[in-house]
Amino acid sequence: MDNSSDLIIQERITRSIHLIRNQKVMMDSDLAEMYGVETKVLNQAVKRNMDRFPEDFMFQLTNEEWEDLQVTVKEQNVPHSLRSQFVTLKSDRGRHRKYLPYVFTEQGVAMLSSVLKSKTAIQVNISIMRVFVKMREWAANYQGLIRKIDELSQNQSEHNEHIQNIYQIIEELVRPSMTERKTIGFKKP
Repeated sequence: MDNSSDLIIQERITRSIHLIRNQKVMMDSDLAEMYGVETKVLNQAVKRNMDRFPEDFMFQLTNEEWEDLQVTVKEQNVPHSLRSQFVTLKSDRGRHRKYLPYVFTEQGVAMLSSVLKSKTAIQVNISIMRVFVKMREWAANYQGLIRKIDELSQNQSEHNEHIQNIYQIIEELVRPSMTERKTIGFKKP
């Protein structure tokens, strides 16, 4: 795979990762599309292996979470399959979701490769795991950057205080003193 297609795949995966319940997750429909299967097929495979998917690997969205995700995706102008799920629902059979979507954490996505055994699923999972690792690295670098900025800000505050003290001393040295001077010479009593 060449670099440009690899970057496109990584960007697509990154756009499919959402923060829900303070966890980075991917929707069942996005994963199904990437694996080249229907969402229904992916969910059936998962349900046949529920013992592999505890709550910290996979959970079903609430109505509120689903609505919030729809708004977020629309605001981000996401060009992939999620957008098509948000259009006005058609009355035709099979044109919209009957059930709230399931989302998978990083561990759940990794577990999917043992449930979906196709070569495509394995390759997609490898790409997804790489994106999750990169995101953790970015987060770690971001935290390090925040610490450095805080240190610089603290140093700048200390330097500003020192510079202010130096300016005060220079002003006192340059400005003539306004205190009364004693006259020089003989004084009459």
